[in-house]
Amino acid sequence: MAFKLNSETRKLRTPDNSTFKFGRRDVPIRKVDLEGTTLGEANMDGTISLDKSVDENSPMGRKVVNHELSHVEDIESGKASYDDNWVMWEGEKYDRKNGKIKYKGTWYAEGDNSLPWEKKAVRAENREHYA
Repeated sequence: MAFKLNSETRKLRTPDNSTFKFGRRDVPIRKVDLEGTTLGEANMDGTISLDKSVDENSPMGRKVVNHELSHVEDIESGKASYDDNWVMWEGEKYDRKNGKIKYKGTWYAEGDNSLPWEKKAVRAENREHYA
């Protein structure tokens, strides 16, 4: 693993940023222009990137934030990690390139709901304890 998160938290303050309460701490949410149909991304530094088109207080926004918070939780617990060339899930590394991840011999588009880390995040989308 190239990077292990510790208990450090950061407060980012700009007009396009906000924070979201997650457990006993705030998770910074950065409003950015994401590519294609991507609405949110969990980052290795414990932040969430949310597309500028998404209002995090709307029903869809809450789903996206909950989904990404699930990924943040997995990253912080050590269950998941990633860089530009691989994704790690439960100690196993999977190749990543050109927007796809090779999982158990098959290439899947990033974010495909067949991937186990995505299945977990989809289940978290409607949980009240996140949003």
